[in-house]
Amino acid sequence: MVSLTFMLAIYFTFIINIPILSELNSILSKLDNVKVGFIISLPIFFTAAFNFLFNLFSWPYITRPFFILLLVVSSVVSYAMYNYGVIFDYGMIENVFETDSSEASSYLSAYSVFWTATMGVLPAFIVSLVKFKPVTRPIWFVVTKLLSMIISLIIIAIIAFFLYKDYSSVGRNNSHLKKMIIPTHYIYSAVKYINNTYFSEPIEYQQIGLDAHQSEKALKDAEEKPTLFVFVLGETARSHNYEVNGYNRPTNQHTRDLGMISFKDVSSCGTATAVSVPCMFSALPKSNYDKQIATNQDNFLDIMKRAGISLLWKENDGGDKGVARHIPLKEIARNVENQFCNGSTCYDMALLENFEQDVDNMPGNRMLTIHLIGSHGPTYFQRYPESKRFFTPDCPRSDIENCTTEQIVNTYDNTILYTDYVLSETVSKLKKLESRYNTALLYISDHGESLGENGMYLHGAPYSLAPEHQTKVPMMVWASEGFKKAKRLNTSCLAQAAEKNSYSQDNIFHSMLGIMDVETQVYNADMDIFSQCRRS
Repeated sequence: MVSLTFMLAIYFTFIINIPILSELNSILSKLDNVKVGFIISLPIFFTAAFNFLFNLFSWPYITRPFFILLLVVSSVVSYAMYNYGVIFDYGMIENVFETDSSEASSYLSAYSVFWTATMGVLPAFIVSLVKFKPVTRPIWFVVTKLLSMIISLIIIAIIAFFLYKDYSSVGRNNSHLKKMIIPTHYIYSAVKYINNTYFSEPIEYQQIGLDAHQSEKALKDAEEKPTLFVFVLGETARSHNYEVNGYNRPTNQHTRDLGMISFKDVSSCGTATAVSVPCMFSALPKSNYDKQIATNQDNFLDIMKRAGISLLWKENDGGDKGVARHIPLKEIARNVENQFCNGSTCYDMALLENFEQDVDNMPGNRMLTIHLIGSHGPTYFQRYPESKRFFTPDCPRSDIENCTTEQIVNTYDNTILYTDYVLSETVSKLKKLESRYNTALLYISDHGESLGENGMYLHGAPYSLAPEHQTKVPMMVWASEGFKKAKRLNTSCLAQAAEKNSYSQDNIFHSMLGIMDVETQVYNADMDIFSQCRRS
């Protein structure tokens, strides 16, 4: 059993931890002077550390199932980290636990299955065949185990004594390295998430904005011509790839002539949907956002509902992350096959079916939220139909790391262009309703995406380490003439602010309450993107 533990420690060092070894190689190759002893010590240090830790879990009856599970899960983590640059910190674990089956299946490919099978399943199968000798002398078994652990600690101590300065320097200058060690960091993050989610003491739900009500003018306008506001929540769209924000490709050819205002500098609250969406809808700013508090507190939808605004959420991205739990919600049935759905996923145009009927069923001033699947990867090619395949050659596969950079960017840009088409069609529907409603639309993405820059793909990187591609998101506003008149909104002023000022998803809570004329003490006009451009 002690021998198996040592062999597994070696396997995890040289095979499972290929991502961190590759990262270390990249870091050390850029340094002017690196001790040969430091380089040689790295695999020895990892092997000793893993040997010590693995011995803690290497006992009769639990050794086999523990390491079988550890090998399979670690191979999956290794695949994602090496091929996509994904780091499995707390935020990523949260995202994994909250991913639905349809979204999870999009990551499957022949390459990912082969990687997991050869690096995880095969060695796990070998472990299942290992025959352990019966422990006839328990004391000798424990002594042998302790001796192995003590030798490991001695090796670690010797390395620390002679090379502490080198380890400290590299570690402090590259703090993300500790988050790349498999399996220690993802297990730590998973245990922390499970504890916080299922075993922590529940927080009492807090209602805020109990004084919320619509302004007298808003209520009076609703009697003759109600407000119809469409809030479009995007998915995985990065500002960098928007033509209206300076990108050199026609990714906004459907909306660029509609008079939409694009906000050039908008930051997300997180780099994954599980963080950004609840944060965006809550009253908590990113600086002190706490999901537990946000989950157990009213968001701006709850406050709008209290003020008497009609609300509806239409879902095509696998879940509202709890923000629409108190309002009507319609989820697109992705298990059907029609012009928009293939039995597992649907194009976002499906969200506009029965649009007029949905609006008619909502009395008074109303807000419709539609949650797009947008540019969710890695199966970007499934986000747009063949007729909207504008940029070619694209990458019609989920293992995007095996496509060229040109193909990946083309496929991603097609998703941005298709979202632009959906937005233009939404505006078209709103224009047809202008005689009955004062109509407007706001579009914002939850987070961005990496497309291979610096070896990173997808999203979910720790915010402090995430590139701007993952944290800068598009935000666009369109308003009808009737809406601008009713809200006394100066769009020239708004366009100027959108060009010059920096905003974040912290502004959404207050901006939505403000533009819908909800009066409450929790509203802060200074955080409202519209307030400075509305005449009193």
